[in-house]
Amino acid sequence: MLFVNHKARPALVRIGAIVLVSLAFAGCKKDQAGDAAGAGTGAAPTAATAPKPAVADKVTAMSPEQLRENASGALRQQRLYAPAGDNAMEYYLALRDKQPSDPAVSSALTDLVPYALIATEQSIGRDDYEEAQRLYALLEKADAKHPALARLEKAITDGRTAAAQRAQEEELEAAEEVARQAELEKQRIADQQAQQKEAAERLAAQQEADRQAAAQREAAQRAAASRPQQPEPAPASAPPPTPASTAAEPARTASNTTLRPISLPAPNYPREAQRRRRSGEVEVEFTVGTDGSVTSSRVVNASPPRVFDREALAAVNRWRFQPVSSPVTTRRRIEFKPAD
Repeated sequence: MLFVNHKARPALVRIGAIVLVSLAFAGCKKDQAGDAAGAGTGAAPTAATAPKPAVADKVTAMSPEQLRENASGALRQQRLYAPAGDNAMEYYLALRDKQPSDPAVSSALTDLVPYALIATEQSIGRDDYEEAQRLYALLEKADAKHPALARLEKAITDGRTAAAQRAQEEELEAAEEVARQAELEKQRIADQQAQQKEAAERLAAQQEADRQAAAQREAAQRAAASRPQQPEPAPASAPPPTPASTAAEPARTASNTTLRPISLPAPNYPREAQRRRRSGEVEVEFTVGTDGSVTSSRVVNASPPRVFDREALAAVNRWRFQPVSSPVTTRRRIEFKPAD
């Protein structure tokens, strides 16, 4: 018992109660006796450096009076085994080296050993092997024959080996992740290059198709311009002006019936052609029934083709003439010019 300082003993008892309660919640460290896991890894513990002395040099250099006073102060301030170099256990160990026959010092160390043991197990439980090794050294110096030393030493050794293996595995995983990311980046660049090449080929094909279509339209326009134009009689009533005008050809009927227009609505100008300011003409053949309405119509020629055809036919189908004695089939050429 700590009868070196009777006032310090109640504090030690209270500290002991606190530590024991902590131990009850923390639980005992799992049994380290099983060697199966260690045998499975096949890894040997790393070579340990020279162990640090259990008692700091500055503590060893103190006088017995200083050690006794500092030990009492550490107990009062609840510094039983930490921090390193300033705790009651180190002071008492140094004091025992100087005064080995002092029963009060031996009794104090006997009281402190269980708390250091608990702290060692807790350090192992949180993988703090440096602190566990320091506390183990204190225990070993305090009682070299303590039955828990072998178990603690094995737990520290196994824990350090496992931590080293984990660090090695994490380093390997990190290297593999770097390689995987590099491969993904390489594949991404290759995919983008292939996609861009395919898109460029499609664009070139589309541009070539547009060029050929434009060449065909120009050839058709030149061919239409080179055809001789026949004089055409003006209709009885002129159709509306722009955006489209019509030129009449002589009616071709079996009875020479003359068509007299009543309503010749101008065709609508296609929006896309108007936007591009394109011009052209469409020759339409149509038949007028006896009631003066257009009964059928078709495109005979168009320049450029398929640009103004639909609007030309739609306009012709709306035309109205004076009634005739028999159906009349004729042709009209409708011109399309963009408005100024």
